[in-house]
Amino acid sequence: MTKTVWVFPGQGSQVLGMGQELVDKTSAPAEFVKAAQAKFEQAEDILGWSVLDICQNQEEKLFRTLYTQPCLYVIESILADFLLKQDRHPNLVAGHSLGEYVALYVARVFDFETGLRLVKRRAELMDSASDGMMAALIGFDREELENQIDQTPDVVLANDNNSAQVVISGKPEPVQQFLSQIKAKRKTPLKVSGAFHSPLMAEAATEFQAVLESVPFADAQVPVLSNVEPIPAVEASILKDRLQRQMTGKVRWREISLQIIAEGIEQIVEVGPGKVLTGLMKRTCADLSLDNISSPAQVKTLSLVTGN
Repeated sequence: MTKTVWVFPGQGSQVLGMGQELVDKTSAPAEFVKAAQAKFEQAEDILGWSVLDICQNQEEKLFRTLYTQPCLYVIESILADFLLKQDRHPNLVAGHSLGEYVALYVARVFDFETGLRLVKRRAELMDSASDGMMAALIGFDREELENQIDQTPDVVLANDNNSAQVVISGKPEPVQQFLSQIKAKRKTPLKVSGAFHSPLMAEAATEFQAVLESVPFADAQVPVLSNVEPIPAVEASILKDRLQRQMTGKVRWREISLQIIAEGIEQIVEVGPGKVLTGLMKRTCADLSLDNISSPAQVKTLSLVTGN
């Protein structure tokens, strides 16, 4: 049987129209559509708004953190449920930033409702964080980049995605100064409300800690690679501690990719809209099979490819 990791994308992978195929009876089995509709209804009760409506009709809201994160959590969780019901099971799970919550749900660290309530509060806190900015860089000299970060106060490496793509985070003026000085093929300011994965999120992280402490975590049924510490773990206390540190800590996705190779994984399956993570991982995990599941139909294709 193919040794597989399921990876779950975070903010930035959302697209208008996502989720529609999950309730389309012409493209998914009736039993799956019924289960998906139940999850969407449960989510609406918790959130107070419709995930499908936002995803289909309200592009401006879909790209706002407050709505983006719960939408991605719900849709990715439904897709993962379908995979599990088709007797597909990962050997390892990981998620990029918000995606780590889906990974923990799939590993049965908490149930769907608990995860969504955590994501809802996380999104509220992050959406209200306005003191900061983020920017993506592609094509740079890593040593020069790291030296420049060390020399620029109030700027940190927020997402280390692969050897050629990173995201920096910090106060607006220092970030702008950094961008003007660093050599890179592409520099793109991101449309986010604050300096995510940086010390500027400390106040939000402290408030979120109180929420996390009130939520019971179970030991994971499958090992989880965490953003802030890319070593497989199943212990509930470790996974909760890592999640708490995630809001201010660096997303170490490049190291997660390297660890996936070290674990002997043969296939990477990205569960969620788009191909953001498999695109990032092509550089690091070039010898592994890379697949994407963003619709029920693709689950059937995956079974034909893997034969398991």
